[in-house]
Amino acid sequence: MLRESVTYVIAREETWQGTSATEPVEAGWATEAVFFLRGMDASAGELPRVRAQISPDGMRWIDEGAAAAMPRNKDDLQFLRVRHFGKWLRLKADLPEGAHCSLLVSVHLK
Repeated sequence: MLRESVTYVIAREETWQGTSATEPVEAGWATEAVFFLRGMDASAGELPRVRAQISPDGMRWIDEGAAAAMPRNKDDLQFLRVRHFGKWLRLKADLPEGAHCSLLVSVHLK
């Protein structure tokens, strides 16, 4: 039996500043997720770690525990893996004043 696999782009060339998050992904059928973050331009300021979040309903969110550095330069690539997440996933970061990062984010589910 072949496992199902799908890829979604959940942030396309978005500039993150302040409190920012991806679109939520409904992925209750999947058992694992890998997020890829690609820098679309040079970033500015001190960048926090981006955090995976889970939700029972797609509206209220809690940190899952997985985190990764945000890409600092154009074409830098970062990733994080998540398992045992229930149904809803997203990424979130709280950037300090003056910091920004332009991203392309995709999630790969299977």
